[in-house]
Amino acid sequence: MAVGIFCSRITGLIRQRVFAYYFGLGLEADAFYAALRIPNFLQNLFGEGALSASFIPVYAGLLARGERKEADRVAGAIVALLALVVSVLVLVGMLATPVFIDLIAPGFRGDKRSLTIDIVRVLFPGTGLLVLSAWCLGVLNSHHRFLLSYASGVMWNVAMIATLLIFGGRASLPTLAVYLAWGSVAGSALQFGVQVPFVLRLAPDLRLALDTASTHVHTIVRNFIPAFISRGVVQLSGYIDTLLATWLPSGAVSALSNATTLTLLPVSLFGMAVSAAELPAMSGAASADADGAQVVRRRLDAGLRRIAFFVVPSAMAFLALGDVVAGALLQTGRFSHSDSQYVWAILAGSAVGLLAQTLGRLYSSTYYALRDTRTPLRYALVRVALTTVLGYLFAFWLPGPLGIAARWGAAGLTASAGVAGWAEMLMLRLPASYVAKLWTSAIAGAAVAWGIKIALPALHPIVAAVLILGPYGLVYFGASIALKVSEASYVASAFRLRRGFGGPP
Repeated sequence: MAVGIFCSRITGLIRQRVFAYYFGLGLEADAFYAALRIPNFLQNLFGEGALSASFIPVYAGLLARGERKEADRVAGAIVALLALVVSVLVLVGMLATPVFIDLIAPGFRGDKRSLTIDIVRVLFPGTGLLVLSAWCLGVLNSHHRFLLSYASGVMWNVAMIATLLIFGGRASLPTLAVYLAWGSVAGSALQFGVQVPFVLRLAPDLRLALDTASTHVHTIVRNFIPAFISRGVVQLSGYIDTLLATWLPSGAVSALSNATTLTLLPVSLFGMAVSAAELPAMSGAASADADGAQVVRRRLDAGLRRIAFFVVPSAMAFLALGDVVAGALLQTGRFSHSDSQYVWAILAGSAVGLLAQTLGRLYSSTYYALRDTRTPLRYALVRVALTTVLGYLFAFWLPGPLGIAARWGAAGLTASAGVAGWAEMLMLRLPASYVAKLWTSAIAGAAVAWGIKIALPALHPIVAAVLILGPYGLVYFGASIALKVSEASYVASAFRLRRGFGGPP
């Protein structure tokens, strides 16, 4: 799963770099990122989050009990119902796009607003295909086929990169933004299409039928509703950030989106990978074993430690070395060094709640495996309320007393979301001593990297990143081994075995 997510995220970063080359942080970039938020909102509501939470526990439970034909029948009923609902929503979305724009980007006016409307109308059909891709992911993950389901996102990224390279040198920026939206739709079709043959092979008895009599379908729909609301609340947090950013100076929306893409790399690689892999495993254990609750608890504890080991140094890197990260990945063409500095400030704000955000995914998966979709909803409601209030204060009120320009309020948005994320994690069960060891190691690595950064002359951003971030990672890893962090020792042992040192090849 981590390999699949890594491939998808790396191609996503390449896509982001090519996009930055042509668009920078200009008006068209703001319009495209704001437009992308609307279909992504529906995709995340109906797709991977809510659908996985309700569908995978039931489907994986049937597979664990050996009821494969019934599992295929339930999968066919769910995809038929999903296709019907999403088709209606896509049609309504295309017709009501101006209303959506007023809701999600009320600060846009004139050409920026018109361009955003044009882009959204193109993007909506691709949203339906991405939701169906999430159903494929549920089937594949329940059969423990993780690579394809997460690597399929490469197709979406490649289609958009190809669109930019083909038309980037000969189209005006507004026209290129619309072309890119069509490239996104093509990528959505490819992402769905590559998964279908494997789904049909794993589920040979799959039939499309609106089976409303099945008790299993009723269970999925019943659990889907609170999961849908819970995901909606979480998505609302991101929506609020984008909405507030539209009132900030031009470039805030695209800078916020760039920073979000970078922070999603550790969230996806470590938080999503562990959480999504554990969901079918926990669901099967909870359904098939009388002692399933104890198995789930052990898997939860181990997963929390694994996530924290990798996310803490990621958060420290964003906080102390965010300009190096942003410069290496985005600084090209119209994307300048000052733009990298701007994104760094937003990344530093994101670092506040990065650990809470990733651990929260695993907690949610644990509740979903136990067929409890209501508890995550209650925590999410608290988080969104805090995000709204703190986001407004940090983005619009705080820059004045601090004597900084209004554009830096975008960093306040991510910082407020981080504070709200920690409030959601008040019942965090990781031992304080373990977390202290990780932060100590990360601070040591950051101190060494900062010294190298100051000593280096002006270099290409990618070269500077290698010379600065490489030692940072090595010092963090070495310090965590010295402090006897078991996850570091495990990784070192696995590496030695793979390399043929200290054990069999």
